[in-house]
Amino acid sequence: MAHYLDSPIEYLKGVGPQKGDVLKKELGIFTFNDLLQHYPFRYVDRSRFYTISEVSEEFPYIQLKGTITKITAFGDKRTTRLTAQFTDATGSIELVWFQSIKWMREILKAGKVYVVFGKPSLFNNKFNIVHPEIEEAALQKEVTKGTLQGIYSTTEKCKAMGIDSKGILKLLKNVIHGLPSVLNETLSVSILGQQQLISLHEAQIQIHFPATTLSLEKAQHRLKFEELFFLQLRLLLNKQIRSEKFRGKLFSRIGDNFNTFYHHHLPFELTNAQKKVLKDIRVDTGSGKQMNRLLQGDVGSGKTVVALLSMLMALDNGYQSCLMAPTEILASQHFVTISELLQETSIKIDLLTGSTKAAKRRVLLEQLQNGELNFLIGTHALIENAVQFKNLGLVVIDEQHRFGVEQRAKLWNKDETLPHVLVMTATSIPRTLAMTLYGDLDVSVIDELPPGRKMIKTIHKFEANRLAVFGFLKEQMALGRQVYIVYPLIEESEKLDYNDLMAGYESICREFPLPQYKVSIVHGKMKPKDKEYEMQLFKEGKTNIMVATTVIEVGVNIPNASVMLIESAERFGLSQLHQLRGRVGRGAEQSYCILLTGSKLSSDARLRMRTMCQTNDGFVIAETDLQLRGPGDIAGTQQSGVLNFRIADLAKDTAILEQARAIAIDLLKHDAQLMQPENYMIAAKIANAEKRTGNFSRVS
Repeated sequence: MAHYLDSPIEYLKGVGPQKGDVLKKELGIFTFNDLLQHYPFRYVDRSRFYTISEVSEEFPYIQLKGTITKITAFGDKRTTRLTAQFTDATGSIELVWFQSIKWMREILKAGKVYVVFGKPSLFNNKFNIVHPEIEEAALQKEVTKGTLQGIYSTTEKCKAMGIDSKGILKLLKNVIHGLPSVLNETLSVSILGQQQLISLHEAQIQIHFPATTLSLEKAQHRLKFEELFFLQLRLLLNKQIRSEKFRGKLFSRIGDNFNTFYHHHLPFELTNAQKKVLKDIRVDTGSGKQMNRLLQGDVGSGKTVVALLSMLMALDNGYQSCLMAPTEILASQHFVTISELLQETSIKIDLLTGSTKAAKRRVLLEQLQNGELNFLIGTHALIENAVQFKNLGLVVIDEQHRFGVEQRAKLWNKDETLPHVLVMTATSIPRTLAMTLYGDLDVSVIDELPPGRKMIKTIHKFEANRLAVFGFLKEQMALGRQVYIVYPLIEESEKLDYNDLMAGYESICREFPLPQYKVSIVHGKMKPKDKEYEMQLFKEGKTNIMVATTVIEVGVNIPNASVMLIESAERFGLSQLHQLRGRVGRGAEQSYCILLTGSKLSSDARLRMRTMCQTNDGFVIAETDLQLRGPGDIAGTQQSGVLNFRIADLAKDTAILEQARAIAIDLLKHDAQLMQPENYMIAAKIANAEKRTGNFSRVS
């Protein structure tokens, strides 16, 4: 059976070398099994024909039956567009093709009755259907008949080769025709019975060719459960392997460095949430096993202090620590913050980034290797081969989703035995995403803000209110406060965005003229030293306004800044808006976040603005963001490959995910090595998955 499904896709009837090459490059379909797991993203009812008078934009797809009355080709030397007037008893609609025109001109005949299937759209107040599926009614094939028909993702290059959604369905029919009577099962009999799941064989057939709505629902549930179950099982096995196989540095005591700082130099009382996280870390690092802990905490919740206290634990036990951040601004901010906190101690700390001069780098690396340097903070420069620690005991990774798996793994090569790992993120992660992306890590949450902080007031204003908004900024600055104004420079290479930023800067300088107001500017195209100079002016209060792009999204801590004005706020995602808002509200004064948008907003943009105004809770915002954008965009997980789901949807399948994880935990409790005969097929599937994707059990 495995041999049949492992067959190269070009050997399938109807494919061949040329189409096979396109399927591989465009859709990642290399084998029969890959095609079988290329599931529909939507289903439509092909048993019903609508009339043209019923056509509405509300229909994602529609099926019509009628006659082509006129065919027209447009273009001078070469045809660039082909249209056909399609008519039934209730009216007419235009069919349009921009590609495969020569082929369509040959097969379309005026006066014949056709079945048309496609997505209606409105153009110049008239409906048309662009690139519809079309076939003569008398020749309609079984593959396009039935109650429910799957719609498959494809590409323009695939369509040009005849591999549109209908073409994929034809190929799937050929794959399923060659299947034996029973597909090898991947789940145990007990799990199938307990979860009331249909067989894998039935599920694979019904997902593509559902007999009824109920059979489709059962197939979807079975395949979603399987996908989420095996993902959770792999994560839990990795966690189990790390716990059993990889010993951690033993932090057996709390000593002078920790106690002196905690009792004499810590400038504020820790929150109960911070104390609980430190207790978790103390237990982990004192167990003799490697710690792999995720620390979630909203912007300004005090994660950096927790990281520092953890580094002091390491120092008390004779170990060095490093803190890796994704940008120079954030690394520099951590360095400044921690250096200020440690200024009355003899602890030696330094900063390593891509901008570190060669002479300083040589001294720094020597001190690191001989143990003279206790803490090293930096960017991805920390993972360079030349960076060697004498005795690395703790690695702190901030905003870790910005680092690839392989990048993070290089840190482990700094020492023969594994250091403890503390992963920090200010991006609140929905529970479903945390279970999936960090299912092999222990999780701690700081859900309290430091005492004395006031809730940030968030206000949505339209462009027409700009003058009133500027008036409010002047009122705040008259009270001695400072202001951020952020522009949506989404890609540093986007010329239009850069021009928007510079035009905005010039208009701000006109609106807030010297000598009463002083304006700084920071963006990603500036040299690091220029960027740092502008940031320092703002930090020291020598400028009132910071005009910036999202380079200030993380790592900027100016307690006197009380207003965050976000220009074109509709162009930002929820998570980014929340991160930007977190740059204010760091002092005792009331702070504000103003979302300035155009008057025409999409429904998603309106929801984002409404959510920001209604809540400061990062987890509520993250859940809404998950619904709007999907998991991959939120966590930046394209590097990890973890969330490339074929059928599951974290935004919708929370209950299935939680059940799958519970079953996986229970399975490992009773058969930790998957050695029992009834779990043989589960172990085999896990082994095959490890061969394909590699084992990242040593990577957080």
